[in-house]
Amino acid sequence: MVSKGLIAQVAVTDLHELAVIRDDVKSKRISSFDRSGGNADGGQQIMDGETRVLIDVKGAGMINHIWITIGPPTPGVINRNDIILRMYWDDSDIPSVVSPIGAFFGQGWDECYDFSSLPLSAGPVEGRGLVCYFVMPFAKGAKIEIENQTGRILEAFYYYVDYTEMRSLPEKMGRFHAWYNHELTEAREDGENDRNVLGRQDNYPEGKENYLIADIKGKGHFVGVNYYLHSPTSMWYGEGDDMIFIDGDQLPTLHGTGTEDYFNMAYCPRTMFKHPYYGFGRVNEDEGWLGRTHVYRFHINDPIYFDKSLKFTIEHGHNNDMTLDISSVAYWYQMPPFNELPPLPDKDARKPKPFINHADIHKWRNAWRKANGNDPQLWGNE
Repeated sequence: MVSKGLIAQVAVTDLHELAVIRDDVKSKRISSFDRSGGNADGGQQIMDGETRVLIDVKGAGMINHIWITIGPPTPGVINRNDIILRMYWDDSDIPSVVSPIGAFFGQGWDECYDFSSLPLSAGPVEGRGLVCYFVMPFAKGAKIEIENQTGRILEAFYYYVDYTEMRSLPEKMGRFHAWYNHELTEAREDGENDRNVLGRQDNYPEGKENYLIADIKGKGHFVGVNYYLHSPTSMWYGEGDDMIFIDGDQLPTLHGTGTEDYFNMAYCPRTMFKHPYYGFGRVNEDEGWLGRTHVYRFHINDPIYFDKSLKFTIEHGHNNDMTLDISSVAYWYQMPPFNELPPLPDKDARKPKPFINHADIHKWRNAWRKANGNDPQLWGNE
């Protein structure tokens, strides 16, 4: 059984525990099944702008499985980036989870693709079945709701929420949290000078302009991130270091050596690879590293512990010199009391940037030719 001295990450820590017969627990489920006995199991329509409560239970317990699918089927019909998921624990009016539903389950932008990891998955087919195995303890109650910001009616919303009902929650059980962020990062005045292609780079070790993955106040541990990056250039985007500040440290407590290194990769990868703890949900299909990439890492065996605070940041290119469209969902456990999460970026701010394509690059080449005298034999790297 889960040790009382640990904050819960998983309900069963190894296969031996599957044989343990537990006392004082009861399996419960809330789902969208048709209460009339018919087959309309997707529930009633959810109107644009409507907030729908999926579960609102009282008492102690742990959610251990969530499954969701949405109608009409995606892709190209419903933008799951505009369905907002919120979770509340212990009668709090402050949500502990705030994220677009797609991004939470490993679906970047408004895309739909199969994704597989230990705690989260999507598919098959085209990421339609959204699954979560993160354990979510609660002492007094749990509420999960969604808000439809898609601009159209959700014709059906199917779901299971499975949980164990308990007489009381063991001590020192953290509450599950997740937070979505999104930013169009800014290049430096001297341009997108990664790898010194425009001249010598400066260094900025403090990380003041880094992309923010999480900014947490309280005691707990960090357990993972889905990281979605859209690059408008074919240059490698991953020279930026991960910098994690724990308990108010002014310089990084944990300082990494590059984006791909934090995600357990090496040497600028763009090959699909799926490990239960880390890998790619999507790789770009364009020249170099132009386009969209989804990479993930879950700290299942190596949580990042903090007593007072944790601030997780990452550079966007070495010394923050690249314009990148980045979004992320961070996952962690922490002890009550709960703190207000930073505001969710609004719908316009979350809107995916368009792809840069061959026609755009050809227009840039034409502008470059004109700026360099329009010689009919200009090649491109003079």
